[in-house]
Amino acid sequence: MPTFVRTEKCDGCKGQDKTACMYICPHDLMRLDKDGSETGHAMKSYNQEPEQCWECYSCIKICPQQAIEARAYADIVPLGGSVQPLRGTDSILWSIQFRNGVKKKFKFPIRTTPEGSIDPYGNKPEADISKISESGYFVQVGGYRAGNPAELICK
Repeated sequence: MPTFVRTEKCDGCKGQDKTACMYICPHDLMRLDKDGSETGHAMKSYNQEPEQCWECYSCIKICPQQAIEARAYADIVPLGGSVQPLRGTDSILWSIQFRNGVKKKFKFPIRTTPEGSIDPYGNKPEADISKISESGYFVQVGGYRAGNPAELICK
């Protein structure tokens, strides 16, 4: 189910030009209604196209006010329940409230290495731009077919 904003909790990230949910949404769906003309709630965020929501929970996890929610799928929470993830530096705490009032909390780590410690180019040779047009530059011997430059789509 798509995300929705609890306007009583949202503070529009304190009047910034871009809210946290706008920054993080991979589908660029979150908007800030600066003057209230879109939603009737000035300086509140909203999901401009709920049917396009990927339900990735990114906006929910990043919201500093915990103002964004999603109605969870039935395989996680039965109809009428709610899910609220809270992101920390090393874990995400998932709070689930069932419609009978029972609350459950689950904590999961979000990374196995310290932030900033990964070297994605470690143990890889420096790129040699002079070889860029050579056949087989992107694959090594024993790898995939190098390809025929004539097969490339060029504009």
